[in-house]
This record gives sequence, structure tokens and C-alpha cells, in this order.
Amino acid sequence: MRGRRLVFFFHVALAALLAACGRAPLHQQQAFVFGTRVEVLIAGLPEAEARPAAAAVLREFDRLHRSYHAWQPSELSHLNQQLAAGRSSSVTPEMAALLGEAQRFSLLSEGLFDPGIGALIALWGFQSDHLPATLPDAGALAAWRTARPGIADLHVDGLQVSSRNNGMALDFGGYLKGVALDRAASILKAQGVHHALINIGGNVLALGTKNGERWRVGIQHPRLPGPLATVALDDGEAIGTSGDYQRYFEIDGRRYCHLLDPRSAQPVTHTQALSVLVSARPDAGMLSDVASKPLFIAGADWPRLARGLQLTQVLRVDAKGGIQVSRALHARLDYVGGQPPGLEMLP
Repeated sequence: MRGRRLVFFFHVALAALLAACGRAPLHQQQAFVFGTRVEVLIAGLPEAEARPAAAAVLREFDRLHRSYHAWQPSELSHLNQQLAAGRSSSVTPEMAALLGEAQRFSLLSEGLFDPGIGALIALWGFQSDHLPATLPDAGALAAWRTARPGIADLHVDGLQVSSRNNGMALDFGGYLKGVALDRAASILKAQGVHHALINIGGNVLALGTKNGERWRVGIQHPRLPGPLATVALDDGEAIGTSGDYQRYFEIDGRRYCHLLDPRSAQPVTHTQALSVLVSARPDAGMLSDVASKPLFIAGADWPRLARGLQLTQVLRVDAKGGIQVSRALHARLDYVGGQPPGLEMLP
């Protein structure tokens, strides 16, 4: 169909990570997991020590991907099948913990982060390796809005899971990459790695330094090649970005992105990109991945929601290309080509 195209951009572009740094070693391993390119960079260790540590991280990524895939056979898809049939299901302790955390963050985000809208994601055609060529059926969307299934319908009792709404289907696409970042950090530290950068399709977590210098990454410009700005990350910090440029299709010149507003059942159109930088904490990776979605969906109301989530470092690019940035993050950014005109700083 005319005007339809798919562009695979990373949310966050890494800035000059492979540049030589004296004689200090910099080990890199890459893979394709979670539907995107992932990479692990380890600094300051010889190849013999860095290689098995990075390989252990990539194995864990692959396990998480296979366990929680939303539309291929997995533990998650099996649970969805059981819930759709009106049956309760026993899950692993890991799955129960993930569901509990997802429900907690859904409440904190006033329902704008909702991994229970898998059926809506499927209606829009985003549960596929190939993007759709047509819009979803209007009647099916209306029926979904009437039923309004979501993760609030889920009941988790120990390892037993049930749902009061059999239209509820789970999709961890906006959640699992952040979980994987935190797992990677734990694995690396357990193997004696204290200086590394983990990048999952632009969701990034930093450990230590790159041979004495802070890891510097770039925030992708949503409409131009290359970064809008770069930022140096401290030990344990994570940055996540949601954008309308990674998974989308166009019909008759209109862009339909994969970021859906549960309230309207429609793709968000008022925001091009939103980045969140999270200070060091045990769940920094997960929070950076999770929080970017509701703030993206909230649009101009993002500062209020960010305060509720206790996040102070946020940058948003609106539908017209206007940039709003919190003062805390603005102070840390190096804008490519200088500060953009019309930039709006917020508390």
C-alpha cells in the first residue's frame, strides 16, 4: 500500500563506543534477540575473562526471549491460552514475580503502562514479524474498548494466575528488555565484571566506566539520522527511549506506531520520542524501559506523571518536533549541533 514502510532504528544510538582507547581492552559481543540487535561491551578485562561473561548474558537474553514471547510458543503464550479459555494456570516463581511487578507499575502509571493489552496489540498487527498493510476492523476495536481488558483483571495468588476478563492477554514487549538489562548487570557482576555497557535495541545500562571514562551514549533524533544529544552515564544508570520511529506503518501518509493508548485503543500521535534516564538502583533497567511508555502516552501531561513515578530526568519530542526537557537532564546533555531552538525546560 502506498506510503507504507518500516524503519528499524535504535531508540538510543551509541556514540563512538568502538573507538580505540589506548591499549585498554574493549570486548564486544552482539546478537539479535527481543526482535532487535543487542550488544554487550566489557572494558578493562582480557578476552579470556570477558568473552564467557558476555556469552552468559546473551544466553540469558535468549532464555527470556523464548520464555516470554507473546505470539510464538512460550510460557507466556501458554498462559494467555489458558486465560482466554477461562482457566487458571500455574506459573513459575519468575513469571509470578514479573506479573506482580507489572501490576505495580501499571497502578503507578495510572494504567498507561499495561502489559495486559496484548489483544489490542494483536488487533493492530504488531504481534508479528511483519507489519500490517491495513487498519484493524473498527468493530473489533469498539468491542475491545467496551471490554477494556488489562492487567488489572489479572489475579495472582502465589503461583496460581487467573483473570476475570478472558479478553486479557499479556505482552511483555514494553517490559522485558528492561528486566533483561538488570539481569545482565547481575550476571556480569557475579562473574567479576564491573565495567560494561549493555545495549538492547537502544535501552542501555552502564556499569563502571569505559577504561576510566564514563560511558557516553546518544539519544536518537526521531526524524533525522544520528543523535539529538549525547549523555555520559554514571555507574548503574540506565536510559530508555520510546519512539514512534522504530515500529510503525503508514497508510495514506499517516503514521501508525506500535505505542498504543489503552484509553482510546489507538496509536499515540502527539509524541515522536520520549527518553527517561534513571539513576543507579537495583531495577534501573526495568524502570527505564517501563517508564518511557506511560510518559510517551501521557503526552503534555508527562511532568505530572513523572513526579508520581519519582523520575526527574526526562526528554520529550512532541509531534511537531518541539522539545521539552527536565532541568535535571538538560544539565547533563550535550546537544548535537547546539541547543535546539525553542527548547522548553521544565522543573
